[in-house]
Amino acid sequence: MRENNEKGNNTEQGAANASRLHTLTIEQRKRITMTGVESVTAFSPQQISLTLADGKLVVTGSDLKIAAFSKTTGAFTATGNISALRYGGGGGKLARLFR
Repeated sequence: MRENNEKGNNTEQGAANASRLHTLTIEQRKRITMTGVESVTAFSPQQISLTLADGKLVVTGSDLKIAAFSKTTGAFTATGNISALRYGGGGGKLARLFR
């Protein structure tokens, strides 16, 4: 019985970790599509600030527009002229990776 409980916990932990992951795709610096976005904290035509499970992501550019965002699924899409992405905050794995 103990092994089953431990395996069940590992499966639950794996699912919890998977829900914190995000994907990011940039198409020709004109369109960004993401999953795993928890919230949009600020936006303007020059900058969009997003909250992820492991920290923050700031997208900078010009003529930026949020095309879609679902808080339920974490799906996010924006269009415009994308010039930079900056991860920060949270102190999680992403922050350590990009030091």
